Amino acid sequence: MNKRSLFQAMLAAACFAQPSATVSASIMMSETEEQAPALPPILTARERAETENRILAARLDTVIPAIMRAEGIDLWLLVAREYFEEPVVASMLDAENMHARRRTILIFHDPGGDRPIERLTVSRYGLGGLFAPAWDPAKQPDQWQAVAKLIAARNPSRIAVNTSNLYPFADGMTVSQNGGFLAALPQKLHQRIVSGEGLAIRWLETRTPAEMELYPSIVRTAHAVIGEAFSAAVIKPGVTTAEQVQWWYRDRLLQLGLHAWFHPSVGIQRRGVKGMLEGAEVIRPGDLVWTDFGITYLRLNTDTQHLAYVLRPGERDAPMGLRQGLANSNRVQDILTRQFAVGRSGNEVLALARAEAQSFGLDPAIYSHPIGLHGHGAGPSIGFWDNQNADPRGNRLIGPDTAWSIELTSYSNVPEWGGQRVDFRAEENAFFDGKNVRFIDGRQTKLSLIPSGV
Repeated sequence: MNKRSLFQAMLAAACFAQPSATVSASIMMSETEEQAPALPPILTARERAETENRILAARLDTVIPAIMRAEGIDLWLLVAREYFEEPVVASMLDAENMHARRRTILIFHDPGGDRPIERLTVSRYGLGGLFAPAWDPAKQPDQWQAVAKLIAARNPSRIAVNTSNLYPFADGMTVSQNGGFLAALPQKLHQRIVSGEGLAIRWLETRTPAEMELYPSIVRTAHAVIGEAFSAAVIKPGVTTAEQVQWWYRDRLLQLGLHAWFHPSVGIQRRGVKGMLEGAEVIRPGDLVWTDFGITYLRLNTDTQHLAYVLRPGERDAPMGLRQGLANSNRVQDILTRQFAVGRSGNEVLALARAEAQSFGLDPAIYSHPIGLHGHGAGPSIGFWDNQNADPRGNRLIGPDTAWSIELTSYSNVPEWGGQRVDFRAEENAFFDGKNVRFIDGRQTKLSLIPSGV
C-alpha cells in the first residue's frame, strides 16, 4: 500500500470514530445556492472558542497519527516565537492562547506499535491541555538543551522540521531557531533530520467530518453578506461607487464580529468600456458588477466571486448574452471538478480541464486553489491567473478530504454589447471526498439583479 492509500485508510478509520461537532445552524451541503439567503446565527465569542477547541482536539487526535505514519516520521518538531507564529503552530493553538508565548516548541512523537502519539510542549506555558508540558525551567534553564535531551531519549529514526523551498506553509523553521536547535542536538542525530513539508501540507489541507459539518454555515454566511451587498439597500445606481461597496463589506463584518482575510474587491464591466472599472467609478444601470469576498470564521475561510447585473429602466432580467456568459463559466466549473482524482496532480487537472473546455469552444482561465485554515490554502494549485501552464506549485498530488476554491473565468462575446469580450469570473467553495467534488453551499447559476432605482 502506498503512502497516499495508507493515509486515506488511517484517516478514515480515525475520523469515523469521532463524534460530530455541534453545528451553529442546520445547513447541509448543497449543490443549489440560494440567492440572497438569510444570515445564519453568529456564535458568541465563548461558543466560537468552545467549537474551535473541540475541533482542534479532534484534529490532533485523528489527523496527526494518520499523517505521521503515512509519511514515516517518528518525531515532528515545531518552533514558533511570540507574534511570529509559523502557519502550522498557529493552527494548533487553542482559542485562549492566541499567540505563541516567548518561544513555543511543540513535539509530536510516534512511539510505534499501537501506542498513541505523544504531544509535548517545551515552553513556559501550557496549551489548553492539548499538549503535555515537558520542560521545567527551574531544573534546566536552557530550553534547547531540554529539547535535545527529550529527543535523544526517544532516539527517533526520522526527525521532521518545517523547511521547504516551494511551500511557505511548510517553511516555518527560521535560520536562528534552527541554529539553536542543531547546536544543542547530539551530532549523531543531525543526519536523521528531514523536511516536514509533507506533514505540514497534509495537516493544513485535511478537512475532518466535524469541520465539514460547520463549513456550509460558514459559506452561507459569506453568501448572505454578498446578497446584502448586491441589493438596493447598498447599491444605488448612479450614486454608489465600487469602493463604497468595498468599505460597506468591511463595516458589515465589524458589525457581525467577523473578519475579512483580504480586502473585498468590487469591479464594473460596462458596455463600450474595455476592462474592469474600479475605485471611485459610479455603478450605473446596465453594468455587470463583480465582487470577490472572503471571511474567516471558526478558523475556516471562504473565497467567493459573484456577478450582478444592474437593471435598466423597464428591464426584468439581464441580457441573454450576459446570462450565457455565466452559464459558460458554470460549464467550465463542471469540466474542472470532473477531473479531480486522488493521486492526480494539480497540473494534470489543469491541463485536462482546459483541453476539454477548449474542445467545446469555451475560452477559460483556471486558477483554483485549496482552502480551509487559510484562504489560499496548503496543497496543490490548479493554475494561476497569470500562468495557464504547468507550475511547480501544481506538482503536488490531490488528496481526499480536502476543500477547494473552484476559481476560474471564461470569456464570452456578448451580442447585446456589440460583441464585446466580457470576463465572467466565478469562484465557489467545494469539498472533494476522494471520489466526487461537491459545492459546500451551492454555486451561482443566475446573475443577481440590482434594481435600476428609477
